[in-house]
Amino acid sequence: MRGNDQQQGHVFSYISPEQRVRKDHPLRPIHTMVDKVLQELSPQFNRMYSKVGRPSIPPEQLLRALLLQMLYSVRSERLLTEEIDYNILFRWFVGLNLDDEVWDATVFTKNRNRLLEAEVAKDFLALVVEQARELQRGREFAGSVGQCEEFSAQEPERLASARGSRKSHGGLSW
Repeated sequence: MRGNDQQQGHVFSYISPEQRVRKDHPLRPIHTMVDKVLQELSPQFNRMYSKVGRPSIPPEQLLRALLLQMLYSVRSERLLTEEIDYNILFRWFVGLNLDDEVWDATVFTKNRNRLLEAEVAKDFLALVVEQARELQRGREFAGSVGQCEEFSAQEPERLASARGSRKSHGGLSW
């Protein structure tokens, strides 16, 4: 018997992104490793942000998103935020629930630049690369450690060129 093609506008779901990501997915050990690194960097985040004012994108979520951008070779922040918006795996890795709003690409880029200027992104990548070497053997993301190292080495030049231009860098790819 043929099923009905009934499309519903709103559906309540009690399944978290955590439940949708398979237990043996290659990002799971990376997620665990990244969380440890972000715990180490938490005091730096506390010094960077004011205790008053409008909340920014949490730096932990921003750095996880940047790592996804490198691992999956997403070519721009605009495409990255779009991918996070509809990809459950990306939402899980970044730390967003299915109904959380995804950031605007220009806001994302502005917050990313804050982390680059404070060199927290470089520290994050250095710590991730250090821990990722153990995970690199036989994994799906074997080339990604090299990509992180390459970004870490090029980051000062990219930041300098971004500072030199007064145009918006919402689509800056790295």
